[in-house]
Amino acid sequence: MSYDLVVIGTGPGGYVCAIRAAQLGLKTAVVEKRKTHGGTCLNIGCIPSKALLHASHMFQDAQHFAEMGIGVSAPTLDLKTMLAFKQEGVDGNTKGVEFLLKKNKIDAFIGTARIAAPGQVEVTSEDGSNQVLETKNIVIATGSDVTRLPGIEIDEKVVVSSTGALELESVPKRLVVIGAGVIGLELGSVWRRLGSEVTVVEYLDRILPGMDGEVAKNFQRILGKQGFQFKLGSKVTKVEKTGNGVTLTFEPAAGGNAETIEADVVLVAIGRVPYTQGLGLDHVGVQLDNRGRILTDAHFSTNVTGIYAIGDVIAGPMLAHKAEDEGVAVAEILAGKAGHVNYDVIPSVVYTFPEVASVGKTEEELNAAGIAYNSGKFPFTANGRAKVNRTTDGFVKILADAATDKVLGVHIVGAEAGNLIHEAAIAMEFGASSEDMARTCHAHPTLAEAVKEAALAVEKRAIHM
Repeated sequence: MSYDLVVIGTGPGGYVCAIRAAQLGLKTAVVEKRKTHGGTCLNIGCIPSKALLHASHMFQDAQHFAEMGIGVSAPTLDLKTMLAFKQEGVDGNTKGVEFLLKKNKIDAFIGTARIAAPGQVEVTSEDGSNQVLETKNIVIATGSDVTRLPGIEIDEKVVVSSTGALELESVPKRLVVIGAGVIGLELGSVWRRLGSEVTVVEYLDRILPGMDGEVAKNFQRILGKQGFQFKLGSKVTKVEKTGNGVTLTFEPAAGGNAETIEADVVLVAIGRVPYTQGLGLDHVGVQLDNRGRILTDAHFSTNVTGIYAIGDVIAGPMLAHKAEDEGVAVAEILAGKAGHVNYDVIPSVVYTFPEVASVGKTEEELNAAGIAYNSGKFPFTANGRAKVNRTTDGFVKILADAATDKVLGVHIVGAEAGNLIHEAAIAMEFGASSEDMARTCHAHPTLAEAVKEAALAVEKRAIHM
């Protein structure tokens, strides 16, 4: 069979790329190693974790209904049903992708893909049979895999990755999370709400590396109030299975005496690495960087003509929406249009409660670049809607260029931060100033008024504080 484009991988980057290419008239096929589409995100990542975050949040909220005059008996946990609720959401989403591929007349092949040569993708099915797809262009969208700790075996029962943490058969009494990044804090939040004692061990001296420092510090304090324990600046040296669970040994990253923690389950959440094994990249000469990512130019092209790459396998944040935008951009480029991704305006969200969201530059990045800026900050304690909802933790911070007032970064800790951040993203996409945001009428009473007030605060003229 001959195609204009074959996309390897049907995660958010791959399937979106294929759909956009088909919309533009390219004869398109996809190859997926799983039996269901959607990649890590829909099957064992973003979607199932959000289902459990939502369900566990409802479970926790139900314990406080009486405070609002709602009389209910104390909630009880049926974990098996909660996991079934999660799986129902996963199935609905993966079947939705399958429908979209069919709707757009995209041929889908289930099997392992290998690039036999530029313009040739060999697909090996589960039964061992092979077929070769001829194509003008290949887009690699194979995503990423869990980063392993050397010498520590992940069995997905007692020592788990994010995959196993979504399938635990019972609530662990003591959960240790290795890594204080987004995945570790989200999944730690799920099990903390359901009753686990959660300790987070992190090599760095802070949580959420890469996020704004003030935001991270404030958020750590909030998580501490929720019962999280933190061992920061700590290096894990051993994870040993025992008859009762796991003994984890760690020591100060800077050197010092070792300590141990007993746990029922250990979650390894230290990041993700590009997934490129078995693709035949060495065979066709596709170059990688020193972190195993595929090297691409500004148009997502590798050094081999006709082979492109997007998403987690190339440089940039490992985010599903970043991969989607790259998928659209490369499809448009292949169709002769001007596909483009603005990497300065890619929002990032931590889906805990409260949520943490950011877009653009942090204070640390602006200081390192020598860019003078003004900062406006507004706390949710001063927001009317947050007060009546009892969701007053956190704040909005807006960073604007000192000379031009152009918004350079926005950072939010608070309820619904993941939705609120998009007001800032749209404003930044259009090159807005903090004054533009401040002079935009916001409905009252809403949490979004805190964004307006933070914009007013850039010029020291917030109204409600």
